[in-house]
Amino acid sequence: MADKVHVIGGGLAGSEAAWQLARAGVPVVLHEMRPARQTEAHQTGALAELVCSNSFRSDEWETNAVGLLHEEMRRAGSLIMAAADRHKLPAGGALAVDRKGFAAAVTAALEAHDLSEIDRGEVAGLPPADWQSVIVATGPLTSPALAQAIQSLTGEAELAFFDAIAPIVHFESVDMRVCWRQSRYDKAGPGGGGADYINCPLDKHQYDAFIDALLGAEKTAFKEFEASTPYFEGCLPIEVMAERGRDTLRYGPMKPVGLSDPHRPGEKPHAVVQLRQDNALGTLWNMVGFQTKLNHGEQVRVFRMIPGLEAAEFARLGGLHRNTFLNSPKLLDGTLRLKADPRLRFAGQITGVEGYVESAAIGLIAGRFAAAERLGQKLSPPPPTTALGALLAHITEGHLSAEGDGGAPSFQPMNVNFGLFPPITAPSGPRGKGPRSSKSFERKRALAARALTDLDRWLAGPASVAAE
Repeated sequence: MADKVHVIGGGLAGSEAAWQLARAGVPVVLHEMRPARQTEAHQTGALAELVCSNSFRSDEWETNAVGLLHEEMRRAGSLIMAAADRHKLPAGGALAVDRKGFAAAVTAALEAHDLSEIDRGEVAGLPPADWQSVIVATGPLTSPALAQAIQSLTGEAELAFFDAIAPIVHFESVDMRVCWRQSRYDKAGPGGGGADYINCPLDKHQYDAFIDALLGAEKTAFKEFEASTPYFEGCLPIEVMAERGRDTLRYGPMKPVGLSDPHRPGEKPHAVVQLRQDNALGTLWNMVGFQTKLNHGEQVRVFRMIPGLEAAEFARLGGLHRNTFLNSPKLLDGTLRLKADPRLRFAGQITGVEGYVESAAIGLIAGRFAAAERLGQKLSPPPPTTALGALLAHITEGHLSAEGDGGAPSFQPMNVNFGLFPPITAPSGPRGKGPRSSKSFERKRALAARALTDLDRWLAGPASVAAE
């Protein structure tokens, strides 16, 4: 098996890396410990199981960085994006998927490929010495044995944060006499029609009562080793946001903008809780932005205070799990190899990206690097002007100069955003009318157009044969 590339972890990053290797003609073994050993968050043994949310976020590539990343991955032959497109659900301007159908499609594709082998079992500790090319894509739930081995090899203590899970509600238990269906500004997205969210309105009195209950509710107790673990700012539990100020939620996941309550014409809600469709049947709906670490009993009590959810039945209550990531700019080289042991590459959330799409994107890049290496070629990194290249640059060239208390590095997880891209001058001249005609949107369109031009050139360019 020495000629094969081994990928450890069957999440989105590992599955994408394995696919890129196989489609390049390189035999690959994908090692996944589930279902023999489950994690705190997974429920099945399927590859690419989504455990936090079924949304890949915005699918609009012209003015949104994550939508641009979608488009780049599609052009690069991404299995994850192909499966997501095949199993998309109505979600306004976002790309959301039927989770079971999506995971089943990814699993079936890798099982069917002649060059892809799936090994069900845990890789405990460092991979065997005769595995000459390995991609570690174990994500936020890396097994303790492997995490300890990586830490010992690098001499670095891994950073950690909490990633929280939002509750899911049965549709039939939502009171549609109070709630209504509408996307913000009636925007239609992939597979949707402009009414893709269920909206639960709160007036000021209801909102204040909800905040009081949220702040006073019992939370999940921390274990001793978790007590000092910070949260990732992009996935804060709702009660943590509420602690930052009474109006924080009204300007966050409960913002009422772009919505009009048909049950109360002329009245603007003080705040709104949105539910997003979670499965193809439309029977399950996710509470958008309601990641939480409240005790389960408290979740039921507090969330049933929301108008329209007084009789809500929950298919899944919220929870949280511990996440880990490397100090990647210090530990990894420009092709995602571990400097202390170059036969090991890393991909996915463990490298310091946040989000399903970003994790899969780094899996795509790692798979392409490993394939070129195995084929005796040298692959240049994607241009930093692309979303793929901007993410890679964040990982391999991230900010390290600012040291925190005790000398802790400042590298932190990052979602893809246009702030990671090299600047560009927006086209001058008269602009159109409307909210999307500002200079900021023009700049984003220019960045996106440049990105796709540069990506197509990178994809079309042959990899050079490596010098002996």
